[in-house]
Amino acid sequence: MGGDYGPRLVVSACVKSLLEHPQLQLVVVGDAVEIESVLAQYSHVDRSRLTVVHASETISMADLPAHALRHKPDSSMRIALQLLRDKHVHACVSAGNTGALMALAKHVLQPLAHIDRPAIMTALPTLTGETHLLDLGANVDVSAQQLVQFAIMGSAAVRIQGIAEPRVALLNVGSEAIKGNQQVKQAALLLEQIKEINYIGYVEGDGVFRGDADVVVCDGFVGNVLLKSSEGLARMITARVKQRLGKGLRALLLAWLAAPLLKVLRSELSPERYNGACLLGVDGVVVKSHGNATQEAFQAAISVAYRAAQEQLAQRLQEHLQALYKPASLQ
Repeated sequence: MGGDYGPRLVVSACVKSLLEHPQLQLVVVGDAVEIESVLAQYSHVDRSRLTVVHASETISMADLPAHALRHKPDSSMRIALQLLRDKHVHACVSAGNTGALMALAKHVLQPLAHIDRPAIMTALPTLTGETHLLDLGANVDVSAQQLVQFAIMGSAAVRIQGIAEPRVALLNVGSEAIKGNQQVKQAALLLEQIKEINYIGYVEGDGVFRGDADVVVCDGFVGNVLLKSSEGLARMITARVKQRLGKGLRALLLAWLAAPLLKVLRSELSPERYNGACLLGVDGVVVKSHGNATQEAFQAAISVAYRAAQEQLAQRLQEHLQALYKPASLQ
C-alpha cells in the first residue's frame, strides 16, 4: 500500500481493475481500518474478489533497504511478498521504496538460479512499436557479468511475450567498439560469445526510441535517468502542443481538427500507459509501480502483473535461463 497517494488511489485502481479483468482477484495489504474506510465508498464491489490483509508497519521512501529488511517484519511490502512466496497470490504490485522492494524480494522469494541481482524491466514506446529497457534503478553499480545476466533475462522475458529472436543491445554513448566504460566493453565481449542471444551491439539513446533493439540493457542509474527523462519529455510535448494551439475561434477550430490525432498520441506516449515494471530474477512475479502513479497508472501496473501471472513469467523465465545457461559461455 505504498506510493505517494496512499490507500485512496490504490483502492480506486483496484476497483477499476476488477471491472477491467473479470477473472481477477485482489488481495490488498496495508492498514485494514484505513483500507476498509475507503472501500466503504464502493458498495458495488464484489468482496469475494477483493480481500484485505492487515499490516501494522509501513516502509517509507526514506527507509534504507537494510533497515526495512531487519526492522519492519510486518510491513505491507513484506507481507505481500510472503503471500506470493506461499502461493496465496500469483503476483505482487508495489508503488513503494524500490530499494526495499529489491532487498525484500531477494530475501523472501530468493533469486533465480544463475542470477546475482534481479533487474527491473519495462516497455517503452518507439517509432516501430515497443522496446524493453533494463535495469531501471534496482542496481546502480553493476559488473559486466551482471549486465550479461540482465541481457539473458530480458531476452528470455521478451521471448515469452512472443518475439522469437529479440534483438538485444547494450546502451552506450556511441556505436563504436572503443566507446563506453569498462563494464560495458567487457559485457559486449561476453555477449558476443553467447550464440543463444541475438546480440546486435551498442545502441545510443536516440536508437532506443527509433526501435533499433527489442531489449536495451544498462545499469540502473542510466536506465532510471533515461526512463524519467522520456516521461518528462512526453509530458512536455503534450503541454507544448496545448500552448501552441492558443486561444480564440481559430484555436478552437485547430483543436477540433487535431483532436483525433492528439488523442492517439496521448494514448501511445502517455507514461501512465507504460507504468508497471517487472522485477526479473526472483522466484515470483513482482511489479514495481511509480511512487507518484495516478489511478490510471497504478491500474496499468496491476494489468502488467495480471498478464505476467497468466504467462507464468517467473517459471518460464527460469526454464529459459536453465536452457540458455552454459558454464563454458557464461564464465
